[in-house]
Amino acid sequence: MRFFSPLLATKRIPWLQVVKTFIAIAISWVVSMLLLQVDMPIFAAIAALLIVAPNLNQTASKGIERTLGVIAGVIIATVFGGIFGHNAIAAIAAIAVALLIGWAGRLSLGMLNQMAISGMIVIVMGGGSVEFALDRIVETIIGAIIGFLVNMLIVAPVHVEPARQRVADLGGELAASLGRLADALEVRQSPGDLQGLILEARLLRNMVEVSRKAIEEARESLALNPRGRRNREQLDEMDALLETKLQSIVTEVIGMTRAFYDHYDDSLPEEPMAHDIAEQLRRCAHDVRLAVHLAEVDPEPLTSAIPALTAPLELSAPRGQRWILIGSLMEDLRRIRETLLIDEDDE
Repeated sequence: MRFFSPLLATKRIPWLQVVKTFIAIAISWVVSMLLLQVDMPIFAAIAALLIVAPNLNQTASKGIERTLGVIAGVIIATVFGGIFGHNAIAAIAAIAVALLIGWAGRLSLGMLNQMAISGMIVIVMGGGSVEFALDRIVETIIGAIIGFLVNMLIVAPVHVEPARQRVADLGGELAASLGRLADALEVRQSPGDLQGLILEARLLRNMVEVSRKAIEEARESLALNPRGRRNREQLDEMDALLETKLQSIVTEVIGMTRAFYDHYDDSLPEEPMAHDIAEQLRRCAHDVRLAVHLAEVDPEPLTSAIPALTAPLELSAPRGQRWILIGSLMEDLRRIRETLLIDEDDE
């Protein structure tokens, strides 16, 4: 099975995508037969097949790319077919020139391949005649237009909900990390506990990237989508939440956890200020959940609507050399508090 694994997608293609592609090919085939009086309009079918993408933005870009690739390939084939005739030399020369032009012009791989394939097919099937070449260009344009229209009429689902879930997961795990650090300040930790604490905190970075990618995919799914207008505002809120709040707090939490890991000693739970900071961390966790809910990410709020960090914590000097850890945690708490209060300051 390992040999075949590169052939398998990580997730199954949506059934709607398969249906749309078949409909686009079928309509393109019939329309080209009626308009151009051809029996096998494969260029129209190929254009429709390649252009129907998961969202309209990709469909538009692919439509332009493929159509221009076909036109360029057909022109190249016409020139070399006229020079060398209907033979293998003309086909090989057309392919070589198409690849060279694509490389020199820094064209996309899709357009470069389309130029080479179109040039070869035109020479093999039509001998490079001008009439045949023009029909193939028109045929490709028909397939591209129909593919775009089918994809527009049978609109693919937007990906706002998956993005919302990823941001919700990040907010929940970020709050949980704050809670775990608060618990660790009050209870003696083993080396394994400390290692697990920092490993879990570092995983937040990956969750930030997953959330950002989900938002980008959702935004792409809204481009040229008739339903994009009413969903774009929600997406903008999630994007702002991630970039202005959650990402910054993740950085602070990882730093706090690292400082705790580096400066921990078994007598730390006996430090009164450690318990005060633990309480503030739990309030931070409360307000992280609250911030996520206000952005309409979590449909069931886990907390009340009243922020817990109502005032900064004031501490007296800790005992011994513990001020390094306490001071570091306090500074990170201050930054988290400022981040959570960004919207209030704007108001």
